[in-house]
Amino acid sequence: MSDATPPAGFGRPDLTAFARLDGLGLSVTGQRLEPDRAVLACRVVEPDQWCRRCGSEGAARDTVIRRLAHEPLGWRPTVLEVVVRRYRCADCGHVWRQDTSAAAEQRAELSRTGLRWALEGIVVAHLTVARVAEGLGVA
Repeated sequence: MSDATPPAGFGRPDLTAFARLDGLGLSVTGQRLEPDRAVLACRVVEPDQWCRRCGSEGAARDTVIRRLAHEPLGWRPTVLEVVVRRYRCADCGHVWRQDTSAAAEQRAELSRTGLRWALEGIVVAHLTVARVAEGLGVA
């Protein structure tokens, strides 16, 4: 039996890399498997505490959850629950959220990887739009 240590080509299991979230600026903090889908709890990797109006440092105010449909893992619809911090500037009072544009467009319900998976499914694999929607777990 071969050795399963990093010199042998194996490393620690990393769900962030497995789900291809490292390129989206997200990191997995937890997972929940439900009968009909997988849910990955994520956080934004890069802090975004500087005010966009005056440049002062903002204080963390609270968090919101942004839900994004992601590419399925093993044909099980996958949902990303991204914890997004909200900040408030002490100088000008401006309130903003962490930048999640690397993960998805503003107000989008699909991650960039989920969108790419859907387009590849339709164009390359010739899947129907209904089958792609079923794979993503969206209507």
